[in-house]
Amino acid sequence: MSAPSPYADALQRVPVRTGELPLLGGTTRYWDYGDQEAATTIVVVHGFRGDHHGLEPVVAQLGGVRLISPDLPGFGESTPLTEAAHDIDGYGAWLRAFVEALAPEGRLVLLGHSFGSIVVSGALASRSGDDLLRPDAVVLVNPIGQPALEGPRGILTRLAIFYYWLAAVLPERLGFGLLRNRVIVRVMSIAMAKTKDPALRRFIHDQHDRYFSAFSDRRVVLEAFRASVSHDVSEYAARIPEPTLLVAAVNDDITPIAAERRLRTLFPQARLVELPGVGHLIHYEKPVEAARAIEAFLAAEGLAS
Repeated sequence: MSAPSPYADALQRVPVRTGELPLLGGTTRYWDYGDQEAATTIVVVHGFRGDHHGLEPVVAQLGGVRLISPDLPGFGESTPLTEAAHDIDGYGAWLRAFVEALAPEGRLVLLGHSFGSIVVSGALASRSGDDLLRPDAVVLVNPIGQPALEGPRGILTRLAIFYYWLAAVLPERLGFGLLRNRVIVRVMSIAMAKTKDPALRRFIHDQHDRYFSAFSDRRVVLEAFRASVSHDVSEYAARIPEPTLLVAAVNDDITPIAAERRLRTLFPQARLVELPGVGHLIHYEKPVEAARAIEAFLAAEGLAS
């Protein structure tokens, strides 16, 4: 039995449509929330091993905009790419193709969470002169602001590297089973959750149980994991001229707040909002606060409805 979502009522009030696009040899499924006629469209890119469900608590709190949230290729209901690898270059090419195919009217904002922050940043930094990916603003939630091994829990990252290495060298069936092991998923969930609210913790663990293993195959996960620990937003920040909002957690175990403060200085124009009492799960534990920060940013940039 699934744990009830504390954000269910708010999400039910948001109209949603589904669609799919053939991109780079795969099929990308996406969810289209809010008013299709809104002046501002936010394209949302979720984190590693997640899917569109993870950011729905934030989606539920944002009014007056259209939000389009695809499942990354190889995760959720999107099939893997066959014409590109599942690395930062491949995902960047996919994101550019996705936005071009959607061709949303009006103003465009790109939002990336966690691994999605690297995907968005990499896609923007590698644009060519005639590239159509020209958003009006960028939002990065829980941005990966430094190499993963330098985080306050670098030992956990090293354990994760060993875990994914083991999943790669084991026979296919055993390796696939290890990646979907529910005990390991629960340990990860417990380690990241900061809230003391038992109902919210049950919801977070249920979300990870249901969606953290919704990937297509072992190859996709291993390629994406290598990308997630080999790159970070700081590599790309200087090449992103658009107004950028960083929504960072004071207690993030992956990127410490000091590194997020430094990351802000690497962008040509960026502002930082720090959320206390939360770690790497802003989207589950502080979605209301994240949404208010995003709305204030959009208003300041003249992008609110």
